[in-house]
Formats: sequence, C-alpha cells, structure tokens
Amino acid sequence: MADNLIAIDHVTFGYDASRTILDDVSLDFERGKVTSLLGGSGCGKTTLLRLIGGVHAPNSGELRFDGKAIDTHDCEGLYLLRRRLGMLFQFGALFTDLTVFDNVAFPLREQTALTETMIRDIVLMKLNAVGLRGAAGLRIGEVSGGMARRVALARAIALDPELIMYDEPFAGLDLVSMGVAAKLIRTLNDVTGATSLVVSHDVPECMSISDHVVLMAPQGRIVAQGTPAELMASADPEVRQFVRGEPDGPVKFHYPAPTMAEDFGVAAGALQ
Repeated sequence: MADNLIAIDHVTFGYDASRTILDDVSLDFERGKVTSLLGGSGCGKTTLLRLIGGVHAPNSGELRFDGKAIDTHDCEGLYLLRRRLGMLFQFGALFTDLTVFDNVAFPLREQTALTETMIRDIVLMKLNAVGLRGAAGLRIGEVSGGMARRVALARAIALDPELIMYDEPFAGLDLVSMGVAAKLIRTLNDVTGATSLVVSHDVPECMSISDHVVLMAPQGRIVAQGTPAELMASADPEVRQFVRGEPDGPVKFHYPAPTMAEDFGVAAGALQ
C-alpha cells in the first residue's frame, strides 16, 4: 500500500467565481497518522474536508483516496468511498429525536445488512470505547455537550472507517471534555489503525496528539508543515504568531477593505 492515503494535487476551488477558497493546493496525508489542519477562520480547512468527502468537485486539480481519483459524478464510487470515511461534524449533527443508541446505530442500519443483534453488540462496543455505554438509552437532549460530542464520535467510527475526519472537535468544550476528546482521537487512531484528519483552532490539543501539522492561510496557502515540535520551534513570524496566539504579526485583524473615506464617501481629512 502507498504511504499516503490521501493526495491533493494542485487543487483550486471556490463556491462561486467571485472568491477562491483554495488556490493550487497540494498536500499528502500519510496513512495511519493523525494530521491536524490549523489556521484562521476562512482559510479553507473545512472546505478541504468536503472535497475529500466528495461533497464538492474541485474547479481544477485532483484528489485521490487510496490511489483512486475522487469523482463526484460517480454515484456508486462515492457511496463506496463514504463507506470508508467517518466524519465528526463541528456541531455533532446528531438526531435529537433519537436515543444515543439509535444515533450510533443509524449508519449501521442504513449501510449494512447486519442483524439487529449484531448492530446492538457493535453499538455498545463503540459507546464503550468513548465511555458512554451506560448512556445508551438517553436522548440527546439529556446529555451534556461533551457527551454529545462523544456520541457523535462513536457514530463516526461505527463502520470502522479507514479515514476519520474531525471538524472542530474541541469547539465549545470545557478543559476536561477537551482533554477527553483529544485522548480519544489519539487512542482510536492507534487502536484501529485509521488515518485521522483534525481541523481545529486549538493549538495545544492538536500539538499534543498529532504526528503531522499543517498550518494554512487564506486561499489554502500552506504556511508551514511538519511535526508539532518543528512548528513550535519555527522562527517564521506567521507560524509563531498563530501557534503562540500573538495579537500582532503578519496576520492582520482587519479583513482587506477600502479606506474609510472611500466607504463613507467623505474626504480623508475629515476622518482624522
């Protein structure tokens, strides 16, 4: 098997012609590793996950999963691809009218022909892996935000995916829940042999669990990549600003805009 499970080859993508989200991006994600995609909001991290999942097709370039090009026009191929993927959505995307058990059982019932007895055993094993076997009968409204995130993770691994993608897995969690989630991501990756992609703004947690880190900037520009130790030791001003959370640096607070005089139609001198 090739070392890289996912290859992104000169990919350009925009949701419309007026704005390019990813501009000529090339990346490889190594099989069996935890890779974190870090960067400010709007730099294309989540968009990259959508392209890998075949939700959108790139405007140009190619994405390959396990050596095979991802073709959004091939419905059967997409079904087979998604059978090999697990996705933890940013806000969980759980079914609030179902129990914890039924949420985790959902992909098994939809995508397999397993008996209910086998589904029950698998669901309880997945819930046990995230520490929630005892909560199987609860409804989503009866569990905390951190617990709901773990339910979503149990559902994401229900089909034993080769690739698990995490979109902001630490958002909105307290420090204890964040630590639990980070440990689960690392443990599940090592135990199952899966490949994990983590999109996040949380530098400390990602640095603690990742084998490889990619720092992205607007339009998918790759600022730096390497091991967590390499990025933390980087002397590059843009890398240092992000990993250390410094307010001043190459990344500006204001989004590019016309001057105040141009926007408000007054003389520049009147605004001084």
